Amino acid sequence: MGAESDEHETEAPELHFGSVVEFYREFLRHAYKRAIDGQNRIWAADWWEYDEALIRIEALWRAWEHLRLDPSTGMSVWLRDHADHHMPVLMDPDGPFAACDRKADKNRTRRGEPLPHEEPPAGLFP
Repeated sequence: MGAESDEHETEAPELHFGSVVEFYREFLRHAYKRAIDGQNRIWAADWWEYDEALIRIEALWRAWEHLRLDPSTGMSVWLRDHADHHMPVLMDPDGPFAACDRKADKNRTRRGEPLPHEEPPAGLFP
């Protein structure tokens, strides 16, 4: 019972989203519907091309996957400790997307629209 029980206890829970791209495409960009005007807030539709942005969005995904399993305060903790920290950094004009084309229509949204997104090349995120 000991070795078999230990092995069963250490199994990682199944992920809800299969990749960081799926997390962003299906959840995060819809959860954060903000006006992206290229001045006060910026975003790049090809967000996965920006190393810091990719690292931060992956961190948001991993934290979300862990905290979603906490039925009491998991989502509140995720919002407070993770999303509320990373999202303002990501949207900051001096943040990871500072070099993106801020005037391109693909990088702009109106209030109530999902954050910009372009699909990455096939196979980039298995």
